[in-house]
Amino acid sequence: MLALCFAAFVAFGVVLVLPGANQKELADALGLDLSRTGLLASTLALGLGVGVIGAGPLFDRYPRRPLFAGSTALAALALISVDESTGFTALVTHIAVLGVGIGAYDTTINALVAERFQARASRPMAAVHSGATLGGVLGPAFVALASAGRHWSASFQAIGALHLAITLWALLTRFPQPPPHRPAEAAPAEPILSASLLPFAGVAFAYVGVESALTVFAVPYATGALALDEGRGRAAISAFWMGLLAGRLAMMLLREPDARVLVGTGLLASAALALGTISGAVQVEVFFAAVGFSIGCVYPLMISLAGQRFPHARGTVAGLVAGAGAVGGFAIPWLTGAIGDRLGIVGAVASLIVWTLAIAAAAAAAVRPGPARSR
Repeated sequence: MLALCFAAFVAFGVVLVLPGANQKELADALGLDLSRTGLLASTLALGLGVGVIGAGPLFDRYPRRPLFAGSTALAALALISVDESTGFTALVTHIAVLGVGIGAYDTTINALVAERFQARASRPMAAVHSGATLGGVLGPAFVALASAGRHWSASFQAIGALHLAITLWALLTRFPQPPPHRPAEAAPAEPILSASLLPFAGVAFAYVGVESALTVFAVPYATGALALDEGRGRAAISAFWMGLLAGRLAMMLLREPDARVLVGTGLLASAALALGTISGAVQVEVFFAAVGFSIGCVYPLMISLAGQRFPHARGTVAGLVAGAGAVGGFAIPWLTGAIGDRLGIVGAVASLIVWTLAIAAAAAAAVRPGPARSR
């Protein structure tokens, strides 16, 4: 089961870097400015939000195998059906549907791990999510290989084929059944939609937005701010996701990570962004890797802590928190692109400091007595 989840997250990671890794080709073919480039990442996040929120209640009530296999099949269909005739409007539609598919299996995986490991879920959650970061690391090279001498749509079709293979694997895998329905008198006193959920939602909103924005604007930053070639921009995407991977692996060395770790990561990422944009260092890969490492543990730790806080509905909570992240993934890249068109790409990347500080602030609220902490 964990091997299947890891493989699915590898494919998930490749999808997350598709718009950024194809940015130059898409811009040339479809005439995209920074705002419309950001809109592609925002559309993926919007669809993802629908998928992650919708899959949560389904996970808590219905068999998991059809949910997992159906979501990977939907993603495969959205990817494979992209071809040379696909224009900007059609591409936005494909990416929205793709987001729904990957969002649904994202929530399913998060809830499966949280349900199986419960209070010990932080480390296995980080391990499984390392698949997504590995996919992000390999994604730019995958795109370059799949599209070499071909139309940019070839990379979409290739990752779609991988999703089909994962669908077949899921159909042959045994999934745990949802727990039996609890009587009303056994329901917890605190509702899911409470103030306790807000810090986790805030962390997710800011984190996913920063992750999406840095991925989609790495190539414009390298080519526009530093006068480097497109290859260095793609290398910066890989470096960023390599940093995320290292940060998640480093979290596994912590015995009992809690929300205080998230406060530190937000502050560290803010410092890395400030230093990188102010210095204008040509080593763009080092800059992006440093930011990635700083926030690498945020998403899996946040999902794990939220699941511990609401153990009676892990699927629903995972979906709601990830949904807040998807809203951030929609709003922040779009806003960053608009800032870039007005102030330049350096100003756009520097503006992300606001959101890494927001990670620290929201996590600080989760440290107070009441919200979940790893025990």
